[in-house]
Amino acid sequence: MKKTKSLLILVLVIVAALTLTACNSKKTPEDIVVDSQNKENVQTPNKNAEEPSAITITHQLGETVVNKKPEKVIVFDYATLDSLDKLGVEIIGLPKSNIPTFLEKFNDEKYEDVGTLFEPNFEKIFELEPDVIFVSGRQAEVYDELAKIAPTVFLNIDGANYMKSFTDNVKVLGEIFGKEDLVEKELASINEAVQALNKAVTEDEKNALIVMANDGAISVYGEGSRFGIIHGDFGFIPIDKNIPADNHGDKVTFEYILEKDPQYILIIDRAATTGGSTSAEQIFDNDIIKQTQAYKNDKIIYLSSQVWYVASGGLTGTMTMIEDIQSGL
Repeated sequence: MKKTKSLLILVLVIVAALTLTACNSKKTPEDIVVDSQNKENVQTPNKNAEEPSAITITHQLGETVVNKKPEKVIVFDYATLDSLDKLGVEIIGLPKSNIPTFLEKFNDEKYEDVGTLFEPNFEKIFELEPDVIFVSGRQAEVYDELAKIAPTVFLNIDGANYMKSFTDNVKVLGEIFGKEDLVEKELASINEAVQALNKAVTEDEKNALIVMANDGAISVYGEGSRFGIIHGDFGFIPIDKNIPADNHGDKVTFEYILEKDPQYILIIDRAATTGGSTSAEQIFDNDIIKQTQAYKNDKIIYLSSQVWYVASGGLTGTMTMIEDIQSGL
C-alpha cells in the first residue's frame, strides 16, 4: 500500500513540473508577431529600446556632443539660420546687425540679439543657457569661448566644394533635429536644379568673370574662391585661371575686365549689404564696360548680394543662387 501511495505522489510531482515548464515557455503578445494568415509566429526585437539621446558631430574645429532635438538654439551663421527656418526649427537668439531681407522675420523681439557676426555678446549668451550654438568661419576665432558656454557646432562652406560642404552641413542639421526625411527631399530638389543649370552652362561652354563691387572699388574671384560654386558646380569656364583663390578677391580695374572680355559678368554688390554710397549698377554704367560683349549681349547679372555675401550655404539661399544664374541665361 505504501509503495502504491509513493508511486502516485511521484507521478503527481512529475505532472506538476511538466505543466509549470509549459506555462513558462509561452511567448507574450509583445514578443510575437502573428502574420496575416496566422500561419507562423516570428520573433521580433524589443521595439522599446531607447534611441541615443545625444550624437557626436565631427567638424573642422573638433568634436561636439549635442543632445538630439535641442530646444534652446543660438545661431551665428545666417546660412544655418536659413536651413533651420526651412526645416521648421525655432531658435532663441542670433546676431541682428545684418540679417538678410529674406530672413527679416528674425528681427522680431522674441528673438534675442546675441552680438554681431564677429563679436558675440558672451554675457547674454551665458544668460540664455542655450542647448547648442551654431557658428561658421566668421566666428572661428571665438569658437573656444563659445564652446565653454554650450555645445558649439562649426558648419562652414568650402567654396571649392560648395555642394558637398552644403550637403554635409544640412545633413548634420537633419540628424540633430530629427529632420532627415525633409532634408533628403530638399536636397533632391536642389541637386536636380544644379544639374539642369550645369547642363545649360556647359553645353555652350559659357565663360564668366565674378566681380564684387564695394562702394566704388572692384575685385574679381576665381576657381576655389568663396564663390567657387559658379565655376565648380554651375560649370562656367573661368575667363582668367590665374585669379588667386582668396576670400577677399583680387583688386582690378575696368580696363582689366574689358581686356578679358568675358561672356558673362556676375556681380555681387557688397555695399548693398554692408552699406555704402555707390551701388554696383552705378559704377558699372561706364563707357569701358559698355564695350564688353557681356554688356552688349545683356549678360551682366547682378546677383542677390545679401545671399551670396552673408548667407550662402542655406537651403533657401542656395536655390536663390541657382535662380540668379538661371534668370541671366
